[in-house]
This record gives sequence, C-alpha cells and structure tokens, in this order.
Amino acid sequence: MTSLDPTPLPATAGSLRERYGERYRWLLLLSVMVGVMASIMSSTIVNVAIPGLSQHFHLGQERAQWVSSGFMVAMTVSMLTTPWLLGRFGYRRTYVGCMVLLLAGGLLGGLAQHFALVLAARVAEGLAAGVVQPIPAIIILRAFAPHEQGRASGIFGMGVVLAPAVGPSIGGVLVDLFGWRSIFFMVVPFCLVAFWLAWKFVPATAPGGATAAPGVRLDWRGMLVATFGTLCLLNGLVELRGDAPAQAALLLALATAALAVFIAWERRLAKAGPGHEPLMDVGLFGFRQFAMGTVVAFIYGTALFGSTYLLPVYMLVALQLSASHVGTIMLPAGIVLALVIPVVGRLADRQPTWLLVGVGLALLAASFALMPVVDLAAPLWLLVLFTAIGRVGLGFILPSLNLGSMRPLPRTLIPQGASAISFLRQLGGAAGVSLCAVVLEWRLAAHGDSLTHPATGPARLAAFNEVFLLLAALCLLAMCAAWQLREQPAAAGTTREEG
Repeated sequence: MTSLDPTPLPATAGSLRERYGERYRWLLLLSVMVGVMASIMSSTIVNVAIPGLSQHFHLGQERAQWVSSGFMVAMTVSMLTTPWLLGRFGYRRTYVGCMVLLLAGGLLGGLAQHFALVLAARVAEGLAAGVVQPIPAIIILRAFAPHEQGRASGIFGMGVVLAPAVGPSIGGVLVDLFGWRSIFFMVVPFCLVAFWLAWKFVPATAPGGATAAPGVRLDWRGMLVATFGTLCLLNGLVELRGDAPAQAALLLALATAALAVFIAWERRLAKAGPGHEPLMDVGLFGFRQFAMGTVVAFIYGTALFGSTYLLPVYMLVALQLSASHVGTIMLPAGIVLALVIPVVGRLADRQPTWLLVGVGLALLAASFALMPVVDLAAPLWLLVLFTAIGRVGLGFILPSLNLGSMRPLPRTLIPQGASAISFLRQLGGAAGVSLCAVVLEWRLAAHGDSLTHPATGPARLAAFNEVFLLLAALCLLAMCAAWQLREQPAAAGTTREEG
C-alpha cells in the first residue's frame, strides 16, 4: 500500500505493529513528539511578538500579557481532561483534534483584526497544548519495555527542549521580516506533519488497546471547580505583586477552598462506581512513589519556571548586560541540556530513577547557590558555567521523574498519573514566576532598592542572590521527596503493551 492509497489503515496498536514491525513504537513516539513540539513552541514563541502586538492594537503591557497568561491558564486546566478524552475518543481522534485546535488557533491569531480574537486564539492553543502534553508519557510507559523507557524519554526530551530553545530565535527573525502575525503561522507546518503522522502511526484505540467508549462522561463539575481554583490561585499570586494584599488573601483563600471541594468531590465520584469517572483519581496518591513524584514535580516546576523568569531579569537589570549578551549566555546552556537528556535517558534504563532525579536536583540547587559568587566584575564565562550546571541538572530530572513516579502505577491509572503530574508541574511553574517576582520585590525594598532605579549596585545584587538561595533551598527540599522514589515494585511492568 502506498502513502496515496485511500484504504483506511489499521486502527489498533497491534495491527499497526504487525504492519511496521518493531520500529513501530519509535514511529509512534515521533508522531506525538511533533505535536508536543508545536504546542511548546506556541507557548514560548509568542513572547517575542508581544511588543508588536501591543503597538498594533494599542494595548498596555498588562492587557498584552493576557496572550501569555490566557494560554497558561487554559493549558494548565485542560491537562486534567486528557484521560477522559483518550477514553472517550481514543488516541488518534484526541491527538488529531488537538492538532486541529492548535492549527485553528494559529490561523485565527494570525488573521485576527481584533485583540479579542487574538486572545481567543491563544486560549484555543493553550487548550490543545494542555491535552496533548501528557500523551507521550502514557505512550512511553505502555509502548516500550521497561529497559527502553529511559532511552525513549531521553530522545523525546531532547526533541522537546529544542522547541523552546530554537523557537524564540526563529520567531525574532520572523517578526523582524514579516511582523507579529507570522508568529501564529509557525505552528501550521508542524500541525500538517502531525496530521499525516497520526493517520499512519497513531492507533484509534483508547489506552490499553480498548475501543474508545462513547458513553464515558466528563466530570464537568470537577472541571469547573478545578478551573475556578486555578484562576483564583494564579490571580492571587499575581495580586501579591501589587498593592492589594486583602484581595490577594481572598483569592488564595478561595483557591484553598476550591482544592478542598475538588478533593471531596473526586473522592465521592471514585466511590460511585462505573459510569462516574473522576477527573483526577485521588487513589493515585495512595502510591507513595507517585505522591512524592508529584511533590518533586511541583517544586521542580516552581524552581524551573521561576529561574526562567529570574535569570534574564538578573542579567539585564542587576549585571547590566545587553540583551545580546543574555542570549549568548543562555545558548550554550540550552545546547548542553539537549545533549545531556538522551545520555541520562539511557542511564535511566540501568540506574535507579530516584538517584538520577536526586543528582539533577542537587546540580540545580548548586547552580542557584553559586550565583552569589557572581558580581559586576566577574567574567562572563563564570555565569555561563553556573547556568550550564543548572541545565545539566534539568537534563538529569526530565527523563527520570515521570518514569520514577509512574512505573509503580497499575496500567489503568497511567493516563490519570500522566495528566496529574503534568498539571501539578505546570501549576508549580505558574506559582514559581509569581513567587520569584514577589520575593524579589520584597528583598529589593528591604535593601533600599527598586528595579525602577537605572543604576545597579551591591544592594540589588544582594536581593537577587537571596532569591537564588531561596530557589536552591526549594531544590534541596525536593530532594527529600525524590528520596522516596527509591522503592519500586519488582513488577513495575515487565511486558510491553502498545496502545
């Protein structure tokens, strides 16, 4: 059968494996990797278009930032729906649906004449990105034998980190040549390739090889509570940076109340029996390794996203480096990360994942703890070295954390586990940006400085250094949870089960 043959391809993972042989599992991983790369690129690349978009629609900085925050909220919440969508529609229809939504968001954003349509496009892209991102972890744990899972995670991780590393650079060139609209059109070729790959290699079945079940109902009440709680948490953290502490306290209290209601409702659904599938199975947290893995994921997300915000600001306003210098310093670290991930992936097939995660967290903590050594007279190579150490740490964590957390889970809970851990990591990331901003403003005020002052000095460096030490402390705290990943059942999946 040629690629132009209109005859439908086999729908089950087993028949696809018979058709393509042992290489099929890698073709399946490649298929979903393309979609995830497109979704990650769409999340990071838009930042270079915000100035042009603000000028075109005559927006203030706060309204322009909605294109980023709207995407983040939509992506965070939609991660919880992945298990239901896979069970209801199967792998292929869910994945293709996400790519259709991502493509529609890109086209709508690029052609929009009103800012409301741009914002709607970003929300649509965020919904698609959130659903598709947990899928590769499910496939790796189902389609690959245990001795191949680390290697698969490493190869997938290398592809994924290249997207945010290369995306902004390409985006900057596109904005200079064609304007801000070109940023939205970047996802189009990725989505078209994803459609073709999905038709050939992604099975139509649901996880476990079962037929998709049309009767499975979405826990929409849990979804509403989770959305409300996430919005309250993120907005409450943002308000902490302003002059409305009472409003921030109210929003954070509402977020806490929403969490309590969500847990109670999900427990009730879990006890209700078949036909009442919870949005997040709280039984997941009865597995100690998974529970500790989610703690690591949340703290890791906090440190990672917080440092992604903090490092460029530190270089620009504390060390007074130019934007080109910042890019030059960050580039080697990105290359190091891309090279380390596949190597650690192979190690994860032979070494305990808790050990690799612990080493990664230790290196990440060391990179933050070393930052106070840098001062205005320090050579740039020192900053490059410390940043690279942190990226090596990330390279140890990325391929190992999901494996160490989810291998003990029963196969039926793997989709729920991938969804939950992705959600908590993303939620931690959103919290990390606000945490770093709030603590930085607090410490700057304590040292009698402000970022509005054009000149820098020892006081400003001291404030930044204290925030870096806070991130180091968070990483060390996560190491305590990572230690609990060390006990893994002997029967952590000894056979491969595609689909």
